[in-house]
Amino acid sequence: MGAYTNKTKGMLEAEISEAVIKFEKEYMGRGPLETKTYIIGDMVLVRLKRVLTQAEHQLATPGEANSGRDLIKQVRIKLLEKGRPLLEAVVESITGCKVISLHTDISTITGERIILFSLERETGFE
Repeated sequence: MGAYTNKTKGMLEAEISEAVIKFEKEYMGRGPLETKTYIIGDMVLVRLKRVLTQAEHQLATPGEANSGRDLIKQVRIKLLEKGRPLLEAVVESITGCKVISLHTDISTITGERIILFSLERETGFE
């Protein structure tokens, strides 16, 4: 942990939430309504609520062929993959741990997105 020992788990979680909100606004074009981060051992879980745009909500309308939902998921995942180095760098700088993988999914029903970062070691917080 080194220089990070003077920060609480809550402080680190809040910093990661703020960084992800900034990323969503600047890189994706729209930020979530609510974001919460959880540091759990060697993982960082970020939960973003209401991330879909009005246009994406229209594409995800039930009753249509699920192609709209699939398209939203594909585009969102592809965009996140392009910005992945930025997100990984910010999580690494805040936690002091190298990110070894990133996983994500988005619900076109609730507009909620989950981002999970796997770290090379535990953060030291439980």
